[in-house]
Amino acid sequence: MNKFKFYFILSLTTVLLFSCSKNDNSIIVAPLRDYQEEFTAENVMIEEYLKTNYITVTQDPGDQTDQDVVFAKIDADQSSIYSYLGNSGYPKLLTREVQLHGITYSMYYLVLREGIGESPSNVDNVLVSYSGRYLSESTPSDLTTLSATFFEEIKYPQSMSNLYSGVIRGRGELMPKFKVGTATEGMNGEVQYNDFGSGILFIPSGLAYYSAGADIIPSYAPVIFSIKLYALQRLDQDGDSVLSYKEDLNNDGYAYSYLNKTTYPITPTNFDDTDGDGIPNFLDTDDDGDGFSTLVEIAAGSDYLDKNSVPKK
Repeated sequence: MNKFKFYFILSLTTVLLFSCSKNDNSIIVAPLRDYQEEFTAENVMIEEYLKTNYITVTQDPGDQTDQDVVFAKIDADQSSIYSYLGNSGYPKLLTREVQLHGITYSMYYLVLREGIGESPSNVDNVLVSYSGRYLSESTPSDLTTLSATFFEEIKYPQSMSNLYSGVIRGRGELMPKFKVGTATEGMNGEVQYNDFGSGILFIPSGLAYYSAGADIIPSYAPVIFSIKLYALQRLDQDGDSVLSYKEDLNNDGYAYSYLNKTTYPITPTNFDDTDGDGIPNFLDTDDDGDGFSTLVEIAAGSDYLDKNSVPKK
């Protein structure tokens, strides 16, 4: 092969490779939608679903089907889910406000049964049975095309989920609104749960999967979870011998870390951060910031929340 032919082929190959590389890298990434605008639009969808659908709940104490929920579109004189808003009894539709992304989200949740035991905090583990759906419109901005699509069900949970880091934010915010029931182990080792809390969570995508989606769940899709809260496990995230739920100093059932400035562009006052170092007590090994670890102060019998109380030498 002569030199001219060799360099011609080499030059042509280089141009083609450059062209392919350029085309492969020219992927257009859509910018994130505005959180407030997206929540406002999704809230309209959620409220439409609440007003145009009703539920049927199985009442079968002691059986696994107890508190199963079936959703259906209103076609006669059925009571809508929305009709339970502020109900004095059960079912009871309530709302919870959550500060995130610089806006205030308001989530609906329906309490079918509160439960009779303890409530988890948002830093605990829970054993939960659930069924999930996502809302979508086949024609954008046309509520008449609104539908709920099933995506997952866990009837027999085999392991605990961490409400702080193992589930979407909306579930971590709403599960503390329910209580566990009782558990009885049968002769074959199976556990039977009774009087547990059950309900339905309506979660906007900003507190779920937002632009990323998940598996078959599309981006910007509100999600609905029917849940049964069977059991809870108290945790000690920072290993200081104080259970994390007890480091919720204002006893509101929630403990937060505001160190992530993407999710918290506006830093709220953290009532669960004794020394004000930005690290909440449930993640802080030195809660009062006196240079002695909480673990050491507890072992020495000093007040681990008072920086003036230090272990005696």
